[in-house]
Amino acid sequence: MVVEIISVGTELLLGNIVNTNAAFLAQKCADAGMSCYYQTVVGDNPQRIAETIKNGLSRSDILILSGGLGPTQDDLTKEITAEVLQKRLIMDDTTKDRIQDFFEKRNLEITVNNWKQALVPEGCIVLDNENGTAPGIICDEGEKTVVLLPGPPNELIPMFEEQVIPFFRQKQPGVIYSRTVKLCGVGESKAETIVKDLMDTQDNPTLAPYAKTGEVHFRVTAKAEDDQEAQKLVTPLVNELKARFGEAVYTTDPDVTLEMSVIELLKQNGYSLAVAESCTGGMLSSRLIGVSGASEVYKTGMITYSNKSKRKFLGIKKNILEKYGAVSEETAEKMAKGICDQTKADVSISITGIAGPNGGTDEKPVGLVYMACCVNGKVTVREYHFSGNRTKIRESAVAYALTLIRNCVKYDKK
Repeated sequence: MVVEIISVGTELLLGNIVNTNAAFLAQKCADAGMSCYYQTVVGDNPQRIAETIKNGLSRSDILILSGGLGPTQDDLTKEITAEVLQKRLIMDDTTKDRIQDFFEKRNLEITVNNWKQALVPEGCIVLDNENGTAPGIICDEGEKTVVLLPGPPNELIPMFEEQVIPFFRQKQPGVIYSRTVKLCGVGESKAETIVKDLMDTQDNPTLAPYAKTGEVHFRVTAKAEDDQEAQKLVTPLVNELKARFGEAVYTTDPDVTLEMSVIELLKQNGYSLAVAESCTGGMLSSRLIGVSGASEVYKTGMITYSNKSKRKFLGIKKNILEKYGAVSEETAEKMAKGICDQTKADVSISITGIAGPNGGTDEKPVGLVYMACCVNGKVTVREYHFSGNRTKIRESAVAYALTLIRNCVKYDKK
């Protein structure tokens, strides 16, 4: 089935809000085996919303619209959709009761315009909103289906996962089963070259690569009559990817992130971790601490941005900084050793570099980053050259630092 994602809201067009809903919906639809050929953002304009819906219906099997279901005058998605589908709006008593209960529990006054949210297209499927007042709606017209979802992600995400995905599974014959093989430390072009023969001959299952900063993911998807048969189709290809990429595979669980795998590896080995950051300014620590249970291994993090702080908190000698510079192999090594000495951690990682856009030279250009990982006193130093703007360089440094921790800990145990 071909699905099309339509995001409604002038604030999205103006860039006031980042459109995270579209990314979420696209990924979930791909996981469900659907093809998404078009994504559209349209402002709060009746004519343009209607044109967008009509265009979508002419080329796609399923339209998913998000936003514009609220109580205000510029919330037009439901009304325009009903008009395009030639359906009248009727009061849904269950939704009306839920809205009343929502306000009463919070001791809030219900304004008249809130009842607008209880109006739904006749004959539709109403999706209960457990996290807000605007219900979701599915207008199933046989060959064409239109899904309306509230805009706030904390309402859209659970509604889609708990109510819309099961509807799609019933509508689509057979089952779609996917597994994701995640790699770190392998570039996108190299990874694709390694699996080119598999890509050229794919049929069922299919193999799709997805690149993200410092990582490459492969989604293996199969269609079959039941889950058991689909899993049988997927498993050999997953095993082949594991064989070809070896240690670069850090998980086959779509919900596991690189930082989660690093935290788990440290736990398995009983290691504590300390972090010393310069150009990344705490971004690495933030990703690590974002993992539930990180407190079991994460000991200390320091942002030693200036030379003075590197000397004061990490014990780096002034002559080292003067001779080699803050961005150097020698400084990265001393940072890693210094924070290990200060915290008595089993493992440490340091990052120092030039994130730009200023500060680069011919000898040390923007994007030059040194990292060092110390495991039980043994230090490994790496030099990297990243490209992109300041944010991209810092994000790349964090991803490669996670990979360096992982590789050094694994190597230490061999």
